[in-house]
Amino acid sequence: MAAIARWCVTHRLVAVLIWLLALGGTAAAAGFAGPAYSNDYEAPGTESGRAADLLKSGFTDLGGDTDTIVWHTADSTVRATDVEQKMTRTLHAVERLPGVGAVESPYTDTGGAQISTDGHTAYATVTFDKRADDVPVAQVQAVVDTAKAAGSPHLRVELGGQAVGLTEAHAAHLSEVVGVVVAAVVLFLAFGSLAASMLPIATALVSVGTAYAGIMLLGHVMTVADFAPMLGMLIGLGVGIDYALFIVTRHRRGLRRGMTVPEAAQHAVATTGRAVVFAGATVCIALLGMLILRLSFLNGVAIAASLTVVLTVAASVTLLPALLSLIGLRALSRRERARLAEHGPRPDLPTGFAARWAAFVERHPKLLGALAAVVMLVLALPTFSLHLGSSDQGNNAESATTRQAYDLLADGFGPGVNGPLTVAAHLDGADDRLAMDALPATLRAVDGVAWAHPVTYNAAGDTAYVTVVPDSSPQSRATSELVERLRTDVLPKAADNTSLETHVGGVTASYDDFAQIIIGKLPLFIGVVIGLGCLLLLMAFRSVGIPLKAAAMNVAAVASSFGVVVAIFQWGWGSELLGLGSAGPIEPFLPVIMVSVLFGLSMDYQVFLVGRMYEEWLETRDNRRAVRVGLAETSRVINSAAVIMISVFLAFVLSGDRVIAMFGIALAAAVALDAFVLRTLLVPALMHLLGGANWWLPGWLDRRLPRLSIEPPDRPVTRAPVPGVRTYEEEPARRVH
Repeated sequence: MAAIARWCVTHRLVAVLIWLLALGGTAAAAGFAGPAYSNDYEAPGTESGRAADLLKSGFTDLGGDTDTIVWHTADSTVRATDVEQKMTRTLHAVERLPGVGAVESPYTDTGGAQISTDGHTAYATVTFDKRADDVPVAQVQAVVDTAKAAGSPHLRVELGGQAVGLTEAHAAHLSEVVGVVVAAVVLFLAFGSLAASMLPIATALVSVGTAYAGIMLLGHVMTVADFAPMLGMLIGLGVGIDYALFIVTRHRRGLRRGMTVPEAAQHAVATTGRAVVFAGATVCIALLGMLILRLSFLNGVAIAASLTVVLTVAASVTLLPALLSLIGLRALSRRERARLAEHGPRPDLPTGFAARWAAFVERHPKLLGALAAVVMLVLALPTFSLHLGSSDQGNNAESATTRQAYDLLADGFGPGVNGPLTVAAHLDGADDRLAMDALPATLRAVDGVAWAHPVTYNAAGDTAYVTVVPDSSPQSRATSELVERLRTDVLPKAADNTSLETHVGGVTASYDDFAQIIIGKLPLFIGVVIGLGCLLLLMAFRSVGIPLKAAAMNVAAVASSFGVVVAIFQWGWGSELLGLGSAGPIEPFLPVIMVSVLFGLSMDYQVFLVGRMYEEWLETRDNRRAVRVGLAETSRVINSAAVIMISVFLAFVLSGDRVIAMFGIALAAAVALDAFVLRTLLVPALMHLLGGANWWLPGWLDRRLPRLSIEPPDRPVTRAPVPGVRTYEEEPARRVH
């Protein structure tokens, strides 16, 4: 690390130029290649996956995305002559647009089912010639504009579907701008120097911008979800600014102790930079742990997020020292520079609120520990009602045309029309065909089924499917129960004495299968991630208690943050007021990604806090002093870092994307609880109560366990002594063995 820092400081202009070329090159390549994202929830080997495979192989004309145009009139009916003529002309115009393969109108002999029984609502299906991810947004926008032009005060026209949803994506990155501005303000208040406060922002923007373009290119070689770039940006801005904050803080400390600018920059990277690399590596390892789930959808997310973290760490230990050497002593505020020139180097001693808070925790560990535990428990209670599923356009903001189309269809045709199920089968002989012909009547008699359409056969007659409309919404638990009942009871009985094998697919079925795979592998995933963290902490701090407490804190932070997410997104507490749409289930991949990210973030704070306590313990063997000094000296930086990260995460609520907003609130809640409740309250309280047992390690294990050095001790710098001032070399060495 020292050699890297030395080269970057010596060749600072070259280091900056390399990063700017990397940013410009990847951005140009991504702009030329364009996006290629895919939200493929299909899980191979599942019931819904087999149903999808049957439809793809047997019905080649089902490949294009199908969206809907919905219209509603309250003072007449959709069969009124003026309404029928206007919408017929509109549908013909839509059918002639580029990218549109077919339009099925309700005003045909076979379209009667597309008009509601009360006659006030009707819909047409628009089939594009490509899947939603491949349809140009401009073509979809043309369909939206043409259809909406038919609207009037007496005729509502709305559109729904996956392709139409692309036109509602927020192009302006307001959330990122807000997060960066708030982070800049916090940094300026912490440093008192405009130049120093801008460096973490600049470092994070360059690295995250490069990663964003890299993720776009990654989508051309593997499955990458459309929310992956925004998720990467959310994580990258948060950890990138935080990592740079830690290094700049150590650099400023070196300047105040009398180091030259190059010495301080090199020393900051050689010490805190190593801790940053360690923290970033743990985040990447945890994220890449998602690969054990063997789901292509999550593989792309894991690699994209890891790429962002790698680039932010690389920028923190290469670009940042180059920039620090460029601004020189302006990393300190004017007051600090004047004090340094007048009084010379002086140590950083904990004063003010941080010292008083550390002493307060020392005096009341039982009360404060119990209070913190109650807070975490209460916030975690909603987690017990967690319902994993996938949100759809019924959860969009009320102003969105997709949400209004969804509601019109639900009101006119029943909630199940927005998420029909598909029963697909491969036929082998006359008995199978007879059983398939009788299937719609059997399904219509099933409790929970609103309607079952007639059987549709392919040209070869060897594949068929039945569309089943539930009487409950796609997100309802009742629909999930219907899927399970069809699979385990109804369909096996209907196929008795035949070789007919049926598979239930559709929106709800595929989401349920996806969630079940994740739930089944989640204990293994969490065990691997937490076990790895405990092993790393065991080697770093030579203690059994420290890793166990860290594992418990990680679980508490995840559970409590999920409680907040369930209350807002699943129960709907304030979701509409925040512009996040209506209540709905929690995305099934959220627990996996949350555990991965929070593991790394909490590891960062744990190392920073407990590392200082460990140093003091090694020097004094006084547990009370070690905990008090460690908390007093690190709480301010931890709290500043947490405020920055919370601001960045919460700003992404403005993105307009429900999934990204869910991640933003979940991560913001977890970081807030981790920094302000766990690390500065519950952890020190428990360590006061446990006393010397915090640092216990069996001798046999100590001898066999390899030693991991996260941060080497500070190197003394010789300076002329100043009367009455403790010099740098007299300061206790700070180290984590």
